[in-house]
Amino acid sequence: MTLPLMPKATAVWLVENTGLTFEQIADFCGMHTLEVQAIADGEVAVGIVGLDPIANGQVTREEIAKGEADDGYMLAASTAPDMVRNKQKGARYTPVAKRQDKPDAIAWLVRHHPDLSDAQIGKLIGTTKETIAKVRDRSHWNAANIKPRNPVTLGLCSEADLEKVVVLARHRAEHPAGGAARDANRETPTADDHAEGAHDDSDSDSHSDPASHEADEANHAPDEAEQHRSH
Repeated sequence: MTLPLMPKATAVWLVENTGLTFEQIADFCGMHTLEVQAIADGEVAVGIVGLDPIANGQVTREEIAKGEADDGYMLAASTAPDMVRNKQKGARYTPVAKRQDKPDAIAWLVRHHPDLSDAQIGKLIGTTKETIAKVRDRSHWNAANIKPRNPVTLGLCSEADLEKVVVLARHRAEHPAGGAARDANRETPTADDHAEGAHDDSDSDSHSDPASHEADEANHAPDEAEQHRSH
């Protein structure tokens, strides 16, 4: 059976927009039933934008209606050439015809995944930071015609690669580097610490400084001599 181009995104859309059972969605998307249930509970695929399989020609509306009418009916995916997965690994070559789609992909990533850094976006779809910056501030030469479109459907990256960078960006956003600053604050002496230290130093100096002790003895010597003369 041919699986959807973006199984998780398709499952998100089916969960949100149809009355299909978890088993039917899992079978159509090639996923486990519990994973589909986790998507419905909001525990999995958080942040993934749903992908309409009807609009992409991956399944017909009539097929979904059959599934909604019969819980035991398993959907049959439409066989379209663009649904075949590309499992080729290694360096990706972006055809000239698709390079003009990169600004659209950048705009989509910036809108739907603002946590992604320019470096992550550039590596994901093979573009430059300069181009990303121009799309962000709408100074791109073709800004008027840029329309946000999913880079996976444009064939600029795989769903797995997109999910990987999204999860990484979300993790960095939820766990910013602050441990070192907190440690530094704990080690920084407070005003009370300074005052206590100054008090300790004054006490220790008065008891342990030999020069101070000798000066005290010299001051008491004349008083003792005067007392002997008086007697």
